Amino acid sequence: MESLRFKAINDLTVNPSGVTVEGSAKITGIFGENVFTLKTAREFLSDEAYKSLLASIKGSKKIDRVMANQISAGLRQWAESKGVSHFTHWFQPLTGTTAEKHDSFFTIKGDGTPIEQFEGDALIQQEPDASSFPSGGIRATFEARGYTAWDPSSPAFIMEIGYGKTLCIPTIFVSYTGETLDYKAPLLKSLETLNKAALDVCHYFDKNVTKVTATLGWEQEYFVIDEALFNARPDLVMAGRTVFGHEPAKGQQLEDHYFGSIPERVYAFMRDFETESYKLGVPLRTRHNEVAPAQFECAPIYEEVSVAVDHNTLLMDIMDRVARRHRLRVLLHEKPFAGINGSGKHNNWSMATDTGVNLLAPGKTPKTNLMFLTFFVNTIKAVHDYSDILRAAIASAGNDHRLGANEAPPAIISVFIGQYLYKVLADVKERVGGKFDEQDEAILKLDLHRSIPELLLDNTDRNRTSPFAFTGNKFEFRAVGSSANCANAMTSLNTIMAETLKKFKKDVDALIEKGEKKEIAIMHVIREYVVSSEKVLFEGDGYSDEWHHEAERRGLPNVRTTPLALDAMVTDKAKHLFESNNVLSHVELEARHEIELEKYIKRVQIESRIMGELCTSHILPAAIKYQNLLVSNIKGLKEVGLPESSYANQKAILEKISEHINKVSALVEKMIEARKTCNAMTDTRTKAIAYQSQVKDAYFDAIRYSVDKLELLVADDYWVLPKYREMLFLR
Repeated sequence: MESLRFKAINDLTVNPSGVTVEGSAKITGIFGENVFTLKTAREFLSDEAYKSLLASIKGSKKIDRVMANQISAGLRQWAESKGVSHFTHWFQPLTGTTAEKHDSFFTIKGDGTPIEQFEGDALIQQEPDASSFPSGGIRATFEARGYTAWDPSSPAFIMEIGYGKTLCIPTIFVSYTGETLDYKAPLLKSLETLNKAALDVCHYFDKNVTKVTATLGWEQEYFVIDEALFNARPDLVMAGRTVFGHEPAKGQQLEDHYFGSIPERVYAFMRDFETESYKLGVPLRTRHNEVAPAQFECAPIYEEVSVAVDHNTLLMDIMDRVARRHRLRVLLHEKPFAGINGSGKHNNWSMATDTGVNLLAPGKTPKTNLMFLTFFVNTIKAVHDYSDILRAAIASAGNDHRLGANEAPPAIISVFIGQYLYKVLADVKERVGGKFDEQDEAILKLDLHRSIPELLLDNTDRNRTSPFAFTGNKFEFRAVGSSANCANAMTSLNTIMAETLKKFKKDVDALIEKGEKKEIAIMHVIREYVVSSEKVLFEGDGYSDEWHHEAERRGLPNVRTTPLALDAMVTDKAKHLFESNNVLSHVELEARHEIELEKYIKRVQIESRIMGELCTSHILPAAIKYQNLLVSNIKGLKEVGLPESSYANQKAILEKISEHINKVSALVEKMIEARKTCNAMTDTRTKAIAYQSQVKDAYFDAIRYSVDKLELLVADDYWVLPKYREMLFLR
């Protein structure tokens, strides 16, 4: 019987996807056509309902039930005009994916009359089963009640799947007892606390600012491979990554894929998912080949953080669905292939005022320069003081494979700011005696444009090895994994920034109360923060051994594994941080810690199981079959009386194959026993650490080494798993 591998390769040559994508429409003509924008709301809502919705979006004002009924009626009218018959509360549970339960507008009145109806109660709240989603012990099986609640800050949208259309209402997800069970609710809380803290500091410089919004521009990296080749790799189907596979002769060493010509089949897929994204208001702008073969990237225009997070989670779903249409598969795992680049999701974060000022962009006046320096230094201080929180926010089994390898940043959290701003901070730090006075015009005017080139966005080289880098008018959190929900990292970043700004305000006010001039007080605190956080600044190669030694000397943590990195979520420091800012309670933190540990255990467990299954049912049978062929060949040569030298090579190959067969078999058995030992453990943290050290670290690489050697030794037509050269280069 022909193996799936060779059938997939044959189908590639004779039966490509067959999907055709029509010429792209003008983007502005379709952008947001399936989104209930404010412009659309103006058309379908009464003045009263529109103003209520606008006040909720812009000013976080609560919408009462009467207005909710009017808004829901307008939503239904709009949706039905587009052929929609069902609606769903669309939310982001702690599974890492999105969730939805569809209900129709159809109902029957008491007198038996069938009608279409969508009332305010259905818009505002629904009740999914909270015990069926990860809760970390907050909800038991017999305590199933949970609620999804409408989030008006994110617009409703219509999802088209095939010929079906569904009205999606973005919501948060909470338990019956009020604890958050999703990524969105804590994010919204962190945005509110950041707004309040940043506003207080902004008012030192501009009393007209009434709101500060965090902004996010994510860069989504991903791999694309043929669907048939994907289906012939059980490890990709089950674990999202290849647990085995020898490096191909050609990988990314020629550096010819990055920004290269996009393959036609992938290009059609890109245009297709971009069109669907535009209809949903996702402002995609960039597409290109990434460094590794079969790796690509897309990126949007910046948006407010909560909307950007929704759009990224939507995009991941759209990409997966559209790829299947093209008989392709998108791989969002952080490290689907060994030996080449993994995939990240760079989170470009900044803060903007409602007066149109980017707080991380140096202005053209002394006042705005000083405001920039204030928020710039506070960000560095926040990362320094809470690097463990940021590390925990990006911890996952997949990201452990990526961090510190092939152009991904290391697990050491450091900040890169570039030579010009490094010099500015050095000047601030080195003021004689640490004293500023009213005559110290040079530093108080902060004429940054004299020391920084006019093209601020390009004032320094980029550092791909930095996990947290300043890139002109924003910070790029490069350590976030490609499959992650951006909300987790953004919630932590917003919260640590809010906490640092609150401390900054308190420190400055204390000096002002002692009689210091406001600008002088600000500069004193800035200098103090520069001095206390300078050890987190690093401008060099994050991959180098020297940096690892230097980071250790500086006291910067280097937590390489997820189970240990997650400890930072449940320290007294973390509990105070999140509770005092009303973002997460200690109960919610404990629950999320438990959930993330369980995720890690299950991921490693699945990978271990699929490794064992592949070895037992795919790899060893193929190797033994070829081993038997060699035995028959050697035996035949002996029988005809040929000298031993005539079959010495076959014998040498046979010995190597036999050695690796025995190693694989023995190691798999030991791995299974180690897994059983881990499964008997009751403490989740202990179990996660055991899975990491006694299963993953103890056996994964060792088994892979022998399997990958067998791939080289066994004849190609005997090997049933698609090889790297096929998955990465055939499409």
